Amino acid sequence: MLDVRRLRLLRELALRGTIAAVAEALAFTPSAVSQQLSVLEREAGVPLLERTGRRVTLTPAGRHLVDHAEAVLERLEQAAADLAAARQGPAGPLRVGVFPTAARALVPAALADLATRHPALEPLVREVDPAAVGDALRAGELDVALVHDYDFVPCPPEPGLVTEPLCVEAMYLATAAASAPGWAAGTEQPEGMTETAGPAEPTISGCADAPWITASPGTMCHTMTVRSCHAAGFRPRIRHRVDDFATVLALVAAGQGVALVPQLGASDPPDAVRLTRVPIHRHTRIAVRGGAGGHPAVAAAADALRAAVPAALRPAE
Repeated sequence: MLDVRRLRLLRELALRGTIAAVAEALAFTPSAVSQQLSVLEREAGVPLLERTGRRVTLTPAGRHLVDHAEAVLERLEQAAADLAAARQGPAGPLRVGVFPTAARALVPAALADLATRHPALEPLVREVDPAAVGDALRAGELDVALVHDYDFVPCPPEPGLVTEPLCVEAMYLATAAASAPGWAAGTEQPEGMTETAGPAEPTISGCADAPWITASPGTMCHTMTVRSCHAAGFRPRIRHRVDDFATVLALVAAGQGVALVPQLGASDPPDAVRLTRVPIHRHTRIAVRGGAGGHPAVAAAADALRAAVPAALRPAE
């Protein structure tokens, strides 16, 4: 009989590529991971790994077993969800991963809703970069999380996870303004902003010579800005790397550069910042482990997050 815990290790090896990475992610020692995978090979009765020096790759049989492992793990999640549904309502800890703008704009209302509707549920919120969500969900460190991508930076499917759309935001080019926010007539603005006349609209291509403010390298926000500039025909000259959009807007107001910011991150800009809508969108999704969507606590959290999204940002049916 194949052991589910060892199947999980094999699946993680297929995703992460090295035994050391698997050990670090799952809080094992590399030798323990290696020993467990050797036991799994004996259980399977065929070679699952090819070892060349320190490198380990999966054999065809190993890759085929990973496909079965994905199905087995999803069915186990479904079984846990069904058992939880047989109990009395959502209760206990629920680990929720969010990125900063969602944490500020959506999560407080969602938590208030959960406290009213499901007082026995204990949400535990943690800020997580969307790039790390897949690993955290598969490792069982999170139960539900928010991820995002951009038109220029689509997010590839994550093995073992399922997602559903939550909201779609417009993107804005933030530039310094000499007076009140110059808002081009007829453009959509973040909630709470007022429309005022101003000088000619800035464009991404028109900011080719300006210093840019981006998020940290390796994040989707950083990649989105770089690719948007490349699409406009230039390579951005990056001056500052800042992940918090409120700080980004403060730097723009101080004349330190220009930036691309999403709608939820631009709801309360300084007076000295002009926001111009650009033809880019950020897409936010709810992510859970495959098979876990029917868990009462996970479903309750998803419902509360959807209810917290302003109507203007909800994806088209």
